[in-house]
Amino acid sequence: MTFHGWPVEALEFYDGLEADNSKTYWTAHKAVYDDLVRGPMSELLAELEAEFGPARIFRPYRDVRFSADKSPYKTSCAATFERGGYLQLTAAGLAAGAGAYMMDPPRLARFRQAVADPSSGEPLESIIADLEARGWSVTSHEQLKSVPRGFDKEHPRAHLLRHKGLIAWHQFPLKPWLGTAKARAHVEQFLRGCGPLQDWLATHARP
Repeated sequence: MTFHGWPVEALEFYDGLEADNSKTYWTAHKAVYDDLVRGPMSELLAELEAEFGPARIFRPYRDVRFSADKSPYKTSCAATFERGGYLQLTAAGLAAGAGAYMMDPPRLARFRQAVADPSSGEPLESIIADLEARGWSVTSHEQLKSVPRGFDKEHPRAHLLRHKGLIAWHQFPLKPWLGTAKARAHVEQFLRGCGPLQDWLATHARP
């Protein structure tokens, strides 16, 4: 199958799910999810595989065992690439990310040492500046309130040392191209642009 974008009905599906996150709604609209949400995502991932590697789509069901929120369904269709990269479709449209969302302690230690070292930390600053110049945000899911122990509080990259991960993120504006094959080019541009960040992490903060 060829990727042709997501029709407006895909976004309307998530509008409805946000308003009524129930089995009744899901069952009544599952064909929309299969054909107009997950279907285009699968087609796009297949077309991107040669360059960015295999990808998998996350299950639409939430794990509510340890959550106070018992809503049964995720309000997004998300996928992750084996070589790095993330896509997400919601009622707000398409978003993409790249980098390291969470780092385990050994990886985080390597990341911080590389950030602190000028030979690797300064190139990372340049990479981040380039990504931000493109209009993409670079952040993390969690940050310390202060520089971690063992590092100079006045370090020139103190703000990066506080991160517990590092991701580039972009919420694409809602434009007519989302409903066409042109959406692929926008995703490719983002993932290619994030290549230097992915390469830096692979070199200096390998899992």
